[in-house]
Amino acid sequence: MAKAGLFAVEENTGSIPANMQAAVYRGVNDVRMETVPVPQIGAGELLLRVHTCGVCGTDLKKIATGSHSAPRIFGHETAGVVAAVGAGVRDFRPGDRVVVFHHVPCGDCFYCRNKTFAQCETYKKVGCTAGFEPSGGGFAEYVRVMDWIVRKGTVRIPENVSFEQACFLEPVNTCMKGIERLALKAGETVLVIGQGPIGIMLSVLAKRVLDQEAGQSSGRESVVAYGSRAGKNAEVSSGPMNRSIVVTSDLYPQRLTISTSFGLGNTIDASRSDVVKAVRERTEGRGADAAILAVGGNGLIRIAMDAVRPGGRVLLFAQTVRGETTIDPAAVCVDEKTLLGSYSASVELQEDSVRFVMNREMDLERLISHRFSLSCSVEALNLAAHPQPDSMKVVIQPGGSWEGSRA
Repeated sequence: MAKAGLFAVEENTGSIPANMQAAVYRGVNDVRMETVPVPQIGAGELLLRVHTCGVCGTDLKKIATGSHSAPRIFGHETAGVVAAVGAGVRDFRPGDRVVVFHHVPCGDCFYCRNKTFAQCETYKKVGCTAGFEPSGGGFAEYVRVMDWIVRKGTVRIPENVSFEQACFLEPVNTCMKGIERLALKAGETVLVIGQGPIGIMLSVLAKRVLDQEAGQSSGRESVVAYGSRAGKNAEVSSGPMNRSIVVTSDLYPQRLTISTSFGLGNTIDASRSDVVKAVRERTEGRGADAAILAVGGNGLIRIAMDAVRPGGRVLLFAQTVRGETTIDPAAVCVDEKTLLGSYSASVELQEDSVRFVMNREMDLERLISHRFSLSCSVEALNLAAHPQPDSMKVVIQPGGSWEGSRA
């Protein structure tokens, strides 16, 4: 037995070092590779050896705006191997392959009772850290997973699922939550503005819901597999009555090509076409029933509002930095359009997101365009913050040297 803090822990087959490498945020646009202590764990906690951590846009915005105090270690789309367990942990052992959520709500407060989980004070507490103020910690070799996350937010990875696939669990959940907010119905047209990794996931999940709704309305099931390794999309639709459409738009044709490979064929090249006009041409002049803004520019809110029909809905998904924008208030009042927001994950969708990811309903690994070792974290973050036409999901892999890029 080894000691970590005041509590006995069990070690994995390899010894746990005293120090590790981490990408440490030191201020606005200032992230440095540093040697820091491996975090100590207490009773009920886990020490996770990180294999893969996805780079999320919210972390990039925190780094770019300086909205959070320094120092911190970001990274919350984290998959790896349990290296040690604290006293009292019964459900996990060293060697278990797991992915962790970094937020879990209390379940009892006013906001939880009203299913607004992201506003719960417990939810706002980050339950994973590689040191300093808890901020996820996935851009490091080891992460301390706190007790309430161990109990409610740690998920085993099946043997046939890679760390890369598993690290998408939290972002998939957030996308599912946004799609749920839209309350899509069979026969609707949905516009998704932006076809980066999040935009493609939102588009696939919107199509999934529309297919399910169409299947239920026709009395038959609709089964869809998105983006298989063979590059084929197997789809059983509900027949000619299914007129649901997911329309995707992006400034980069390369991203639309990737989007199409996931069965999203109704595309608009925003670098060459007027998105609002193109959507109306597809909808008998009305506009889309719903639009999702999957890119952060506030200037696109007006375009999304103009692209939906009277009585339509617009979901803001990527507007996570506070600021000001201009909208037409009559679009909300006179045209009866609804402006919605969705932020972070929902504990109620955890099981559904686990099934979606672990059953490989979508080949999420194909969204990864760039894989970086931990030592190249600064380069990884810079690329993710300044995406190129051929760049999609960027991941940092502290475990690449000991496990390979895949399970």
